[in-house]
Amino acid sequence: MYKIHLLLFIVSLLISCSSKKNEPKVYNQTGRALGTTFTILYVAPKQVGTMETSLDSIFQVINKSMSTYISTSDISKINSGDTSVKVDAMFAEVFTLSKKIHQVSKGYFDPTVGELVNAWGFGPKMGVKQMQPQVVDSLMQFVGFDKVKLKSDYTIQKSHPNIYLDFNAIAKGYCLDRIAAYLDSEYIGNYLIELGGELVAKGTKIIAAQEQVSWTVGIDDPNQTTERTLITTLKLKDKAMATSGNYRKFRVDTLTGKKYVHTIDPFTGYTKPSAILSASVIASNCALADGYATAFMAMPLKETKAVLKTQPLDAYIIYSDASGSLKTYITNGFQSLLNE
Repeated sequence: MYKIHLLLFIVSLLISCSSKKNEPKVYNQTGRALGTTFTILYVAPKQVGTMETSLDSIFQVINKSMSTYISTSDISKINSGDTSVKVDAMFAEVFTLSKKIHQVSKGYFDPTVGELVNAWGFGPKMGVKQMQPQVVDSLMQFVGFDKVKLKSDYTIQKSHPNIYLDFNAIAKGYCLDRIAAYLDSEYIGNYLIELGGELVAKGTKIIAAQEQVSWTVGIDDPNQTTERTLITTLKLKDKAMATSGNYRKFRVDTLTGKKYVHTIDPFTGYTKPSAILSASVIASNCALADGYATAFMAMPLKETKAVLKTQPLDAYIIYSDASGSLKTYITNGFQSLLNE
């Protein structure tokens, strides 16, 4: 009988040790990609050994398809006038999503502002030293997403060869969606992905004793000066969030000292002086969140509110009123996620 009890104790101990080894942990994967940094937190019984290689492959494919900073990418070839390029499925998906956001935003989201982005000094090309009205007018003829079509053979048709496509306002979000799809394929059900401030969260963060805790993320204070501070935090689960703001991306004219923000108005060709300081958008995927966050920075707040009533989106808009005071517009869905 003593031997039986001893044997049962040893078996019980082995099972206990085995279960501890298989307990899920939070693993951290970091690096640089698409000109910024990324962090992936995921819950799993063991670290995914092939993750670094798989991520490099995703970034490489995204860059080859849509990077305007790589001269040999498909989009760069199209921008240089090559009409024979057959785009891949990812390019086609981003193009289609961009068309949808373009239509819903009534043209405020427009990937054909690329030449203006370059001219104002926010793109891969050299900016124009002084943006005179005649320069802006000459570039406006190449603006208009309705002037570009994705043909059935996966080639791009432009009404003018000088039209310059730029998906940088949505491609980063789309890249996060591809990373999320990869983690799903590895049967990882709990993760938080961050790339350059854009986020995708799924499931929960599991800590000691199998306790489940929501992923907590933050929104930057647009009035920050040197140190990065948060204006609020929220719980994010099974959603994506992207934030666009003018408080970081701007340039100063060395001749006049005038400050230019990176948001381009597709209807005027000029950088957008707006009361909106930042727009954080929650959507079912990060490509949509990224695209709409960009659109909301260019749109009047009244029109942004109208879009939010018709689309499955939630938003946290920070703006300044006529007196310069900081104000917020928050949808009910977004409000319910905020931490007290």
